[in-house]
Amino acid sequence: MGYTRAELESYRDATRPDLVESGVRLLFVGINPGLWTAATGTPFARPGNRFWPALVRAGILPRLPAYSKPLGDEDRRMIFDAGVGVSNLVARATARADELSREELRAGAASLVERVAGWRPQAVAVVGLTAYRQGFQRPRATAGRQEESIADVPTWVLPNPSGLNAHDTVDSLARAYADPARAAGVIR
Repeated sequence: MGYTRAELESYRDATRPDLVESGVRLLFVGINPGLWTAATGTPFARPGNRFWPALVRAGILPRLPAYSKPLGDEDRRMIFDAGVGVSNLVARATARADELSREELRAGAASLVERVAGWRPQAVAVVGLTAYRQGFQRPRATAGRQEESIADVPTWVLPNPSGLNAHDTVDSLARAYADPARAAGVIR
């Protein structure tokens, strides 16, 4: 399934619901939906995004979902059965995360705290260090497990799987994503 640039642009500023079910154990938090995600309704949907391949490589998911199109019921069930959920700091879709303002990131962080308090996962993994630093006003935060939690839930800040973050590979992402997955009891 492909989209023209104009078709994708028509999804700018659209919002999509979180991919979360009650009982979520491991919550991944992206920065905001990209235009492919807004078009398909699937988190990290852009072809070439390494999020879903990294989850498979880490052993978090048993197989790759058909992520560059709308998720089918079988793929959604597989993700939920694995104890995984996906949310975002900011709900507004943009072509690039750097189109978001600090104010949007801070408001999104406050909203995320409320959602995490309601969902009560075992671990939260924010994929995007710069967005985390700005949203949570922690300019010195480094990658890895954070001293500060989100809503009393252990929190990690991990590399963003976007193709724009070229120095990380599926293997390095899988290693990073496995840490909170182990803490959440999603993998051993």
